[in-house]
Amino acid sequence: MKTIARAEVRSAGPHYRHDIRTGAHALVADEPFAQGGLNAGPAPFDYVLAGLGACTAITLRMYAEKKRWELGELTVGLELQRDIDGNTRVQRTLRAGAVLDDEQWTRLLDIAARTPVTLALQNGMTIATRRAGAG
Repeated sequence: MKTIARAEVRSAGPHYRHDIRTGAHALVADEPFAQGGLNAGPAPFDYVLAGLGACTAITLRMYAEKKRWELGELTVGLELQRDIDGNTRVQRTLRAGAVLDDEQWTRLLDIAARTPVTLALQNGMTIATRRAGAG
């Protein structure tokens, strides 16, 4: 398989704070105060939404550029919801600063439904976990 992304997460204490390295970028993850963290950075599900939103915005921007459509400021709002049975759902809302017709919106919504991260989340991914070698 071809590697398309790589990240490393290390405990950075106190509590649930962790440092993330991905490419040339340094990020921090933590839990909010209400979950016992110190709110030093986004929580893991916040990063999931951020990745989905970024993929959506970038993909739509690329598509619009190819079509020579002016989107203006593009905003992707995301909310992760969970019902009492534990089922999760993401509500994604798109806003464009430019005026688009119904046909353009229909196409953008179709493209949003098929972004790489959208498909990976919807289809599920195999997650294999192994122990590192000694030392």
